[in-house]
Amino acid sequence: MMMIPRRNDYDLWDDIFGKDPFFDRKAVEKVMKTDIREKDGNYMLEMDLPGYDKENIEISIEDGYLTVNAKVDNSKEDTDKKESYIRKERYFGECSRSFYVGENVTEDDVKASFKNGKLTLVFPKEEEKKVEGKKLIQID
Repeated sequence: MMMIPRRNDYDLWDDIFGKDPFFDRKAVEKVMKTDIREKDGNYMLEMDLPGYDKENIEISIEDGYLTVNAKVDNSKEDTDKKESYIRKERYFGECSRSFYVGENVTEDDVKASFKNGKLTLVFPKEEEKKVEGKKLIQID
């Protein structure tokens, strides 16, 4: 017999798929909470990645987009046969976010650090092109 909770707002489909970041793109943003601020002519991006190891975080830059990809694998099996498990859970996941940083920012411009589950990236603010008054274009 399967026990299903009875609630007025209960939806089995949402209960199964609605809380999984794989099925809900907005859930990834909840996992990878990010703050971006300007400091000393640079942008500072701070991203919360609790439970992730530095070795499983990859940062790349391509076509002006800075991408952070993080993986976690907690599916290690215990070889101790003496214990009888009532419930044993594992987790494997991958999430990614991209931010437009400008065409002139290169991998050498980005400084990264990871400490206590917080990834910090610092990169220069792209210079805005200044338009000096009205310019006329000649018609041939």
